[in-house]
Amino acid sequence: MDSTSTPLAGCRVVLTAKRRASELASALERRGAEVIRAPILSIVPHADDELLIAQTRALIADPPHAVVATTGVGFRGWMDAADAAGCADELLAVLRRARIIARGPKAQGAVHGAGLTADWVADSETAAEIKELFDDEGAAGLHVAVQHHGSGSDGIDELLVELGARVTSLVVYRWGPSPEPEAVTRAIGLVAAAEVDAVAFTSAHGVVEFLAACEREGRRDEVLAAMAGPVIPATVGPVTAAPLLELGLNPLIPDRFRLGALVRELSAALAERGVAEVATPAGALRLRRSAAILDGRALPLSHVQFAVLRALVEAKGGVVSREDILGVLPGCSNDPHAAEVAVARLRDGMGDRSLVRTVPRRGYRLEVGA
Repeated sequence: MDSTSTPLAGCRVVLTAKRRASELASALERRGAEVIRAPILSIVPHADDELLIAQTRALIADPPHAVVATTGVGFRGWMDAADAAGCADELLAVLRRARIIARGPKAQGAVHGAGLTADWVADSETAAEIKELFDDEGAAGLHVAVQHHGSGSDGIDELLVELGARVTSLVVYRWGPSPEPEAVTRAIGLVAAAEVDAVAFTSAHGVVEFLAACEREGRRDEVLAAMAGPVIPATVGPVTAAPLLELGLNPLIPDRFRLGALVRELSAALAERGVAEVATPAGALRLRRSAAILDGRALPLSHVQFAVLRALVEAKGGVVSREDILGVLPGCSNDPHAAEVAVARLRDGMGDRSLVRTVPRRGYRLEVGA
């Protein structure tokens, strides 16, 4: 597989999301990245929540003029809960008569998936745009139902009340604690030590909880320093990025607030970061954190082979002594034969034995230059 299809070979990315984690992880892994999953939050559904069903039945009895769908997963969850309670048909009939406002294409897709039509969609996928809509149009005397995501109303309910509307709030899922706290602890350590290239966030609440977990681990300052330096904090959009921006960080924010855009822009940001490159007679040799690519071909090297190759690349054609080779090998061997074996295995892994030359009585060097 060539480097154009695996541009992130050798990169390590911490993924803090639970929702849509598999989709995001698969996209990064297809590009060659090593994904470290550390879901900081779990989603607690309300399918059996008596309050949600009671509010839904009340809404059926007292139909709203408008309905705000804030998230795709939340809207689908609401429909599932209504179906489980045996009132889905009645709810859909009510929603068909209401004006449906969607906070972005994902919410719009869920609305359409239920056989409904979104009358207005927020291009920015933010609550601020929805609030601007109601502020401009007015809401006095309206009954508005607002389906919320797990971290709250984002001020929509409060504004509607100020404008004279009557509001029914429906929380369809809530954020719960991490389902894998040990994975989160490990990820925090890796970020703090700058042993990863990026950490990806898909919700503002996830950012807040990740930083809170860092605080509990006593590593918040180290993590913030890493994210201000070698570790890229990558976010799906400006709402998610807000807690990081408030701390003076400069997170990656894609122009289009989609997972696909996040993957593309993160790939571009990482593509040239941390790359050591030398020219060899067999083509360009590029080294990342843990991957080597020769003339566009990913080399199948073990950790030991890679460590030896890195020492040779860093010498830039200079001689690396057998003692220095032994120094990058595991264990504490002083046997020159161990260095010879390690170099021989590296030559096999590179597929061109002539690229690593033996310098009699001195050591080894990498053939550099076209």
